[in-house]
This record gives sequence, structure tokens and C-alpha cells, in this order.
Amino acid sequence: MTILNKAFQTPYNTAPFSEIKNEDFLPAFKIAIEKAKAEIDAITNDSEAPNFKNTIEALDYSGEELDRISSIFFNLNSAETNDEIQKIAQEVSPLLSEFSNDITLNEDLFKRVKTVYDSKSSLDLTKEQTTLLDKKYKSFSRNGANLPEDKKERLRAIDKELSQLKLKFGEHILAETNKFEMHLTDESDLSGLPEGAKEAAKQLAESKGKTGWLITLDYPSYIPFMTYADNRKLREELSKAFGSKGFKNDDLDNQDIVLKIVNLRFERAQLLGYKTHAHFVLEERMAESPDKVNTFLNELLEKAKPAAQEEFENLKGFAQDLDVIDELEKWDSAYYSEKLKQKLFSLDDEQLKPYFKLENVINGAFTVAEKLFGLRFEDMDTIDKYHEDVLTYKVIDTEGHLVSIFYADFFPRAGKRNGAWMTSFKPQMIKDGHNHRPHISIVCNFTKPTKSKPSLLTFNEVTTLFHEFGHALHGMLANTTYPSLSGTNVYWDFVELPSQILENWCYEEETLKLFATHYETGEVIPMELIEKIKASATFHEGMQTLRQLSFGMLDMAWHGVNPSNIDSVKSHEIKAFGETSLYPDVTENCMSTAFAHIFQGGYSSGYYSYKWAEVLDADAFEYFKEEGIFNKTVANKFKAFVLSQGGTENPMTLYKKFRGQAPKPEALLRRAGLIK
Repeated sequence: MTILNKAFQTPYNTAPFSEIKNEDFLPAFKIAIEKAKAEIDAITNDSEAPNFKNTIEALDYSGEELDRISSIFFNLNSAETNDEIQKIAQEVSPLLSEFSNDITLNEDLFKRVKTVYDSKSSLDLTKEQTTLLDKKYKSFSRNGANLPEDKKERLRAIDKELSQLKLKFGEHILAETNKFEMHLTDESDLSGLPEGAKEAAKQLAESKGKTGWLITLDYPSYIPFMTYADNRKLREELSKAFGSKGFKNDDLDNQDIVLKIVNLRFERAQLLGYKTHAHFVLEERMAESPDKVNTFLNELLEKAKPAAQEEFENLKGFAQDLDVIDELEKWDSAYYSEKLKQKLFSLDDEQLKPYFKLENVINGAFTVAEKLFGLRFEDMDTIDKYHEDVLTYKVIDTEGHLVSIFYADFFPRAGKRNGAWMTSFKPQMIKDGHNHRPHISIVCNFTKPTKSKPSLLTFNEVTTLFHEFGHALHGMLANTTYPSLSGTNVYWDFVELPSQILENWCYEEETLKLFATHYETGEVIPMELIEKIKASATFHEGMQTLRQLSFGMLDMAWHGVNPSNIDSVKSHEIKAFGETSLYPDVTENCMSTAFAHIFQGGYSSGYYSYKWAEVLDADAFEYFKEEGIFNKTVANKFKAFVLSQGGTENPMTLYKKFRGQAPKPEALLRRAGLIK
């Protein structure tokens, strides 16, 4: 029995990170799996006739200890991993996949579920209970319960292999990111780079016992260099290193892994009676089918492409006039876009960063949550953490009741994957009359403080923080009975609404005046800078939209087809990008081999959902704008029908309850400046 298998003796039942050792995980998983199996056996062998409570509800509450250990372990594998944890992940993933299959392929258990499902019209169920019953039945039928024995065995083998391939894919990307360093010893190579970025590069070199400056593929190092460095040759070198992750025909290559994953997913879908993996996935989404997704992406493409081409021609002309650049390449994109933006709006991130000290931005997000939803965030030093950089808070409502425990982890380090995400260590649920409150975490990769400056964020990082905090609010304000319907357990193309809508507040004067103060003088951000932020909000929106659409189309090109004849990852990708590409192709680079969202995370056949949710968030924010961005009535409706309801009802039903109507895409096109 390990510490992970016992009740935690900690404040608010938080994870005792400092006491957990790596060697605890494998035995803890094995014990928890055995306990969960016993719970499943008890449900399956119950002598009482199957009913909602002893079968459906019991199933949803089962495996609580296993889920808790899994959350802790896999969150660490993303945010604070090492070779040992990665090795354990490779051992544990097949065990979990096997256990999951043991449930969904258990014929006697499925019979009980089916008995309850077949009698649902005679049961007096709430909306949430009806949703749970449908979800449980589908989790069996969509995962092979109706298959003959030989096909069930094949499904088990596929799931086991997929779980390991996804991990391997992610490990390769992290290893590639950590492996690359651009070591510069001549200061002229840093020409154009802001002082803060230079200081961070110097500090990084010092931390590794080197002279000069180090540039890496971590976002806080990579993005400033690509945006500001005058040395085009070095930008090219860095861009190619970033774009060739998993694409070097070496031991960290992901090409075969990509082909294996898409073929296994296709085979799995076919086994279950679906045309493709996308058909399987989209049955449980607002978009419903690949045809609808492709139509949606193509309609947006039609609106955005003329604007994108015009913006691209302008950028080419600008680079030609400024530096006689004959052929604009991908490594020129951020650099000349930033220069053009400065020229058009007299605005650059270096002007804005002093107003966006990380601590102030965090407090700004907290203030917005308080004004909208009545939440207060209190520092909690007694909560154990998995790394000293992590911040911990107790979240309470206006009556002082506990809403959530909140972890925030903001800086890059070797054991942490790139990007930003929200996750949870403990779900919300109501069990035995007690409302168990969730433990929520956000993880980002922002610039660390240096010897002379605090962590100052770019405006893009400010919106990233608000985005992840929006996901966090969705988790924190969850208020449902069953854990599998709680918080962010919603249709994947609805999950981005709470995160994306919160970004809108970053552009509003009323919000910025709450927290955007100069880190040295305390001066509130000047009105003219706010005006420039708003004016520049639609800068290159056509090109940005095209870029997002290209990722969605690439995802569908992998998952909405029979992939068995695809032999070259790169050629397939070039074809998928056909309608959306502006820049010349870079032979050494490949997007798919590092596209973690769809090959490691949960976005396969779902990348379109960022754009889908933008339609929802633009439409929803127009409602706030009409009534006032801190209007309590609108905020209460958003909390009641969107944030607290999780997946208890169809998302479109919930959205209409909040908005009073279906979303209209015009709001997004207006905001993007693509229609007047």
C-alpha cells in the first residue's frame, strides 16, 4: 500500500506531492486497478435487478482512487517529467487501456447497462441522469460491446498499441525541444532583440555554465527571437529546428508513429462500424459529421482567403521595400509582421510588456472572475506543490464557501512540455449528499523573471493566461452530480467556449484599467495604448484565420479518410495545406510530426473546434457588450447555463438557454474585420 492508495492527510484533501516518490506510482496503479476491478465485479454480480442507481450511477462513481492517481501521474508527466516517469508511463498506459477495455467489453456488465437503457422511457430520470444513461450506454456500444469475441480482442490490441504510440510521440517532441540549443557568443547576432529577451538568454547560458547567450525552442525563448532578431540566417536556423521536430529520420523521428496512429484509428473505427475515425469522433460532437466540419471550414476559408492573400501581398511588399527581400519565407513571417504592425499602429510588444507584469495579470484575471462570478482567490502556502514555481490558491464564493483549489504553473523548465493547458487533480461531484469541490490547475510557459526585471508578458501571453483561466473557471464552477459530466467533460467543440470568451475582456478598456499598470511607475496603461491594442486586434486576422483553418484541415485530412495508402507524411501534409498555404514549403520541416494536439492530446478530428468555439464566443461576447461587460444578469446566466452545467445537457440547448438564440457566425466575422 503506497501513500497514493491512502486517504490524503492534507488541507482540502490535496495531493501530497512532496511525499510521493516515483517508485510509488507503479504499485499504486496496480493496487488501484485491483480495487476498481472489485468495484466493477460488485456491480456486475449484484443479485438485485439492474436499475439506474446500482448500475449506471455505481459505474460513474467507481474507480475514484484510480482516477485520482491517474490525474496526478499524467499531469506530472506533462508538467514535471523525467526519464523515470516516462518509463513508468510506458508501463502504466497499456495497463489502463486494458482495464478500460475490461469494462467496455464486459458482456455481463453491458447486459445490465442495456437493461436499464432499454427501460429508460419508464424511468423517472432527471435531465442529468438521462444524459448519464445515454453516455454510459454509448461508452459500451461505441467501444465494442456489441462486437464478436475475435473483434473485441483486436480492439484491445489496437487500444493498447495506441496508448503507447501517443506517449512515444510526446516523448520524442519533448526530447527534441530539450536537445536543441543555439549558442551565440557574438552580441551582434542578437541585434534587434529586446533587452529582456537578451537578459533571459544570457541567464539561461549562465545556468548551463556557458558564456554568451542561449536560444532554445521553448516559446519564451523562441518567439522573441523569431519576432525581433535581425539576423535572417539565424532566424532560418531556429525556424527549421522548430519545424523539423520529429522529422529527421533519427531515433526521435515521428513519421512512422503518425502513420501507425492514423491507420490504427481508422481500423478501430471500421471495426466499430464507422466509415473513418472522424465519423466515430464527430458522432459525439456539436458538429456531428465530417461533412459538416469540412463545410464549416470551407465557408470560413472562402471569407478569410481573399483577406489573407491581400495581407500577405502587403507584407511581401513591405519586406521588399524595407530589406529587399525577394522571397518571403516562414522565418520572415513574425519579424516583418511585427515591423509592419509597429509602422501601422506605432505599437509593439516591448511598449506593452511593462504594463503586463505577471503578478498583475494574474490579479486582473482574479478581479474579472470576482466581478463576473463573485469568486475570491486567497494565497494558500500550506498546499503541497510539485515544483517550487507553482502558485496555490483557495477559491471561495461571496459567502466564504470553498469553490475550488487552484494551482498555477507559469514558467518553462526541462521536464515540462511546451504550450499552455488547463487540467484537474480532482473532479467535482456530489456524492452521499456532499459536494466534493474540484482541484484545478493551469500550466503555461511564460518568460521567467530575470535579475533586473520581473516576468513581463507580451499581450499574446496575457490572452493565453486569460484563455487557460477561462478553462479553469469552467472546472472550478462545476456543479453537477456525476464526475463524468462535470466541468470540462463536455463535447469537445464546446469546451473552448469558456476559455475563448474570456480572452475578449483583455481588449476592453474597463478591464485593462483594473490591472495594466507600469511595473516601475504604477501608471495605468495610457488610453492611446488601449486604442492601439483594439485597433491592431484584427491585424493580419485573415492570415491568422487561414493558419487555424489549415490545422483543422490537416487534422481532417488525417482522420476523415482511409489512410492505408498514405506512405509519405510530408506529401500528404502538403496536399492538405494546398488551399491555405501562402509561404513556400520548407523541405526540412513537417507540421504533422510535432502536431501534439491531434497525435498526443485529445484533439484528433477536433482541431476545427477552436474555430467552431470562436463562432460561439464572438456571439456570446456580443451579448455581454450589449448589456455591459460586467453585467451581473448576463454573467449569472453564463455561469448557470454554461460554466456550472458541464456535460449534463446538449451544448446547443445550454447555449440557447444562455443566449436566447442559436449562435450566428456574423459576430465572429465582424470581430475579425472580415465583414463590415
